[in-house]
Amino acid sequence: MLSLQSESTQRWLEQVDQHLDELLIDHAHCERKAASTAMNLMNAYTENRRLCREMKRIVEEELEHFEMVLEILDQRGVTFRRITSGPYGKQLTQLIRQDEPHRGVDRLLVASLIEARSCERFRLLAERIKTREPQLSEFYSSLFESEARHHTTYVQLAEDFQPREVVKKRLHQLSEMETEIILKGSELPRMHS
Repeated sequence: MLSLQSESTQRWLEQVDQHLDELLIDHAHCERKAASTAMNLMNAYTENRRLCREMKRIVEEELEHFEMVLEILDQRGVTFRRITSGPYGKQLTQLIRQDEPHRGVDRLLVASLIEARSCERFRLLAERIKTREPQLSEFYSSLFESEARHHTTYVQLAEDFQPREVVKKRLHQLSEMETEIILKGSELPRMHS
């Protein structure tokens, strides 16, 4: 369903255990960046009314999630601040081809894979902290549906740029490369490290 070809590693779960507050800060940044990505797509493909409608919905949801995570940080007494981004997003965006319509397809599919990985990570995080942080676990469980829907929306919108079979093939290729990136990981405790 999520187009991922790998599962998160034990290393990431250990980062959850050791650096939960920093992961929450990163999560807030991820939601803000996701809203920004949707706005950028809307600006780049203004003539695509369906894409613009869907991006508006995603922007609103991502900003709502951003606010929710900020509230959680406040409740925990954690200061929201700038932190160094992990390499995941940058490495994925480097895979985007520059010629259209390939660029449009790749931008949408990279966004879909980020949403899919977020979905997987939120589920794992919810399970990992269920007994020690039940409210936070419930929050992460509640995000699963919207992240999965965003993933699907991005894939469907890519089909406005090229035929379904071409999109499916490219999604498979990008997913293979995403697996390599996620398996390399990062020492920084991040949602996508």
